[in-house]
Parts: sequence; structure tokens; C-alpha cells
Amino acid sequence: MGNTVAREDFEWVYTDQPHADRRKEILAKHPEIKALMKPDYNLIWVVVLMVLAQLTAFYLVKDLDWKWVVFWAYVFGSCISHSMTLAIHEISHNSAFGNNRAMWNRWFGIFANLPLGLPYSVSFKRYHMDHHRYLGGDGIDVDIPTNFEGWFFCTPFRKFIWIVLQPFFYAIRPLCINPKPITRLEIINLLAQLAFDVMIYYLWGVKSTFYMLAGSVLGLGLHPISGHFIAEHYMFLKGYETYSYYGPLNMLTFNVGYHNEHHDFPNIPGKSLPLVKKIAAEYYDNLPQYNSWIKVLYDFVMDDTISPYSRMKRHLKGEVKQD
Repeated sequence: MGNTVAREDFEWVYTDQPHADRRKEILAKHPEIKALMKPDYNLIWVVVLMVLAQLTAFYLVKDLDWKWVVFWAYVFGSCISHSMTLAIHEISHNSAFGNNRAMWNRWFGIFANLPLGLPYSVSFKRYHMDHHRYLGGDGIDVDIPTNFEGWFFCTPFRKFIWIVLQPFFYAIRPLCINPKPITRLEIINLLAQLAFDVMIYYLWGVKSTFYMLAGSVLGLGLHPISGHFIAEHYMFLKGYETYSYYGPLNMLTFNVGYHNEHHDFPNIPGKSLPLVKKIAAEYYDNLPQYNSWIKVLYDFVMDDTISPYSRMKRHLKGEVKQD
């Protein structure tokens, strides 16, 4: 199973995250980037089409043999489901309707959530804003693995299992690291999702319901797109906590691979992040970057110096404001 990695704790740093300072520098040099800080209304129609595509798939698989239900859940459903989680990521930044219509974005996120089968959108927005404000913040940023994850998943086999179980860890980690009171919107998200799931089961049966849920779990686990979970912030090179990916899977993921650009400008929709990189190329071209999420997954599993501990953490100073 390989040797236990040498790292026994996170990489603790005592500096602020780099994105705020770089954003100021880039805007001072390239003020035209401010024109990109506007909603992406095309996102609305893309999400509607994705929901319709999954509804069509739910209907088409209802009478298939189980082996084909599983096959299509992984080959097609998982891709749509994972892509939809990244559409919800875009919506959490108010990219669909803009900051002036924040609640429209919340309701649209609940709609986009429906074909995933599990309530996710509202809670994700609350925790994701903390991730941007307090990147690596101890006890705040739930994108950081727990100490148990770092300690236990330390061999190639265990790291492989950790990747397979990523949906579970992303769901349970906030309850361990930074539990928050449940809000009215989260209850609405839950009830809307339960009503939708019951409707799918009533209309088309257990195979369609299984396809919906399996696609979400498989798409967020051992799947090429899931390489972005590790590629974004796991420290393959000492001193760098955010990495961009410029490969073709960005076309399925709303350019989430442009992750340095996204953290520098979280209010710019994913559609425009390649233009940010082009305008401010002198800031991004020389940063560490990836061209294959599959290779990221392979290197994470096989490299004994990389584990869930390979993250930068920081003690936060001053007042912490959370959603």
C-alpha cells in the first residue's frame, strides 16, 4: 500500500492569502477588467437546459436493465451532475442575476439543485463565501480536510479510497469543523428537494431515482472532473496554495479550472475568466498550473509526499464575519 507520507500536519502560514493583494495590483494596472464584473445571463439558459437534459435522462433510463442504468449514471449522469454543482458554484457568486438580485440567485440555485437529488445549494453558498474570505482559515474554511483525514488517508490505497468517498467528506466536514445554525432557506432547499425526489420516484420509479443519486455520488468521487477538488488548493509545490488548470474539461465546468483568476476576481463569472488571464497574462503565465486533472488524481494517489495534509492553514486575525 506504499509508505506513510512524511507530512504529519498542515503547512501553517502566518501571511494573508495572496489573492486580495494581487487583485489590487491587477486592477491598478488593468482597470478594464472591472468591465467583466457583471452577470452572465447565458448561465440561466445553460442551467435550464441541463435540468431538462437530466429530466429526459430520468425518463429514458426507467425501463433499462440495471447494468445500463449504472453505466449511464457514470458515463452521462455523473458529468451533468458534477457540471451542475459548478453551475451552483457560479450561482453562489450571484453570476446568474447579479448582486442586486441576490435572492433570485438563491431561488435559482435551489432550482439547479433539483436533478442532483440531494439538497446542497443554499448550504454550499454559506460555506463557500467563507472559503473565499478566509482561505485556509483554521476552523472556518471547510474546504480544508480534518486532522483525521490527513492522519488516516496517508497511503496510496487509502488516498484512493478518500477520492472515492469525497462526496461523503464534503458533506460531513462542515458539521465537524464549522457547524452553523440551519436557516429558513436551507429548510426550503431540503423540502423542495424531497418533493422533487418523491415526484421522480412516483413518476418513473426506482431506476430513475437511483440514476439521479448515483450520478451525483459517482460524479463527485472517482471521476476525471473531480480532479479539480485536489488541483485547486493542494500544495504540490511548497509556497503555492492555489493552482489553475487550463485543459479542455473547463468547457464542462464553467471554467472553474481558472482558479487563481477566480479567487482574484470572485465576482467575475467563469465565462470571462480566460479573458482575465489574457489581459493580466504577466501575473498568471508563470504561476504553477495543470493541463490534466486525471494526472492530478494519479499524482495525488501515488506521490508519498502528498496527502490531505498538503494544504496551507492560517490562524485568522481580527473579527471573523460569516454568512
